Amino acid sequence: MNAAVRRGRFAPSPTGPLHFGSLVAAVGSYLDARAGGGEWLLRIEDIDAPRNVPGAEASILRTLEALGFAWDGVPLYQSTRLDRYRAALDALCQQDDAYPCACSRREVADSRQGPSVDGGRVYPGTCRAGLPPGRTARAWRLRVPDAAVGFVDRVQGEVVQNLEREVGDFVLLRADGQFAYQLAVVVDDAESGVTDVVRGADLIDSTPRQIWLQQRLGAATPRYAHLPVATNAAGEKLSKQTLAPAVDAAGGVPLLARALRFLGQAVPAEIDRMPPSEFWPWAIAHWRLDAVPRRRGIVCPDQCLPP
Repeated sequence: MNAAVRRGRFAPSPTGPLHFGSLVAAVGSYLDARAGGGEWLLRIEDIDAPRNVPGAEASILRTLEALGFAWDGVPLYQSTRLDRYRAALDALCQQDDAYPCACSRREVADSRQGPSVDGGRVYPGTCRAGLPPGRTARAWRLRVPDAAVGFVDRVQGEVVQNLEREVGDFVLLRADGQFAYQLAVVVDDAESGVTDVVRGADLIDSTPRQIWLQQRLGAATPRYAHLPVATNAAGEKLSKQTLAPAVDAAGGVPLLARALRFLGQAVPAEIDRMPPSEFWPWAIAHWRLDAVPRRRGIVCPDQCLPP
């Protein structure tokens, strides 16, 4: 990979069709990459096989294509890269950065540790010095430091975490044999030469973990920009679980313009009447990341929510 080439990426999970919140992330990452003269890569994060919905991946690709998104190269599928994740885990084990853990989710939840940034419990380090007598490994975890790990987000500003106190040693390989998101995304971004990650702010608290993992694997750290996520009136992120409706590509340019307005961009009313062939050049030329609201979530307009 040529390190001088700026590379962004969009990485949907095929757990359901594209909804408005996903479209916002796609628009923001696409415009940021193209406005910087860079490439835009597409990755299908289908590593969590039990959650994948049959047909969702094809639906996502059709919707993106119908709305005029053009990605560079062929889509990368995480399900085809298990050997790369295994190699990374093996390297971390050889460095004594990763270790086996016998703890169940219930045991971690019942620990006296405080809540983590993800809303669960900070891992108490039960297996850090070795498996307790009579216990067998269920998962593999990464050792984290009792030190600040942070970055300056291009939208949200400075983010700093003490990983040991706020997260604890985190899972790389789950008890069900599935590789964890944190490991897969770091390996994929590094090997794809991703330089700029633009994604939803629901993932901002996992970024210090990814940075620490990058450091342990000797990978470069991309620049990060976390966009506000679209929420319903209750403040819940739009998702399959909150019954977010699928994006209808027939919405065309007015739908894309709605995503731009959600991201704080100045979009004249006449833009809604543009054909797609004119919309994308206009949007790329007028993209301003500094206009994106410095908020983690914004209530979606009524037309984005289920009836």
